[in-house]
Amino acid sequence: MELKVNMNEYLPLRDVVYNTLRQAILRGELKPGERLMEIQLANKLGVSRTPVREAIRKLELDGLVLMIPRKGAEVADISEKSLKDVLEVRKALEELAVQLTCEKISKAQIAELKQAAEEFKKILKSNDITQIAEADVRFHDVIYMATDNQKLIQLLYNLREQMYRYRVEYLKRPGVYPQLIQEHEEIIRQIEKREKELAAEITCRHIDNQVEAVMNVIRTKK
Repeated sequence: MELKVNMNEYLPLRDVVYNTLRQAILRGELKPGERLMEIQLANKLGVSRTPVREAIRKLELDGLVLMIPRKGAEVADISEKSLKDVLEVRKALEELAVQLTCEKISKAQIAELKQAAEEFKKILKSNDITQIAEADVRFHDVIYMATDNQKLIQLLYNLREQMYRYRVEYLKRPGVYPQLIQEHEEIIRQIEKREKELAAEITCRHIDNQVEAVMNVIRTKK
């Protein structure tokens, strides 16, 4: 696996390494159960072992890495508990977001939302999971921005990072794509009609379907 460090002159090296490894875990490039060897990672990233060691400690605090006695660090499994915790919060925030969007969205933003849904449909043909996940993120981002509530947007963006692992797992199954497209279209329809309750109901169902699909993946891996 190739790991690319995006150097940032304003960040300490340990934070740059931390961000690189965190993204690799969230995107599934570093897989659950995969060993994190300090020397190997340092060589791949072109840094010394110290920032790698510090980054791994920080990832352990995030719950993304486990320290196993006599084995060392490895990427944490995706557990049912962590999935439920993240998606319960996401469901509540997305419900609020879509209701605010129904009140505040402009015609230009509705057009942007429709375009994001069309781009998502096109990218599904690429079979590139990262691109598909990014397109799904962009669709939801339009809804977040339309709320015009900076505090809510910030909370949703923070949660989005934690969601990435589950989103990727969900999108690995092409069988869910027709349902996803339909749900996106229904959400747009109700937002355009400014039907707050219906839009919120469809959004909650959209997330519940994701929970169920990823739970099934977790259980079959046990």
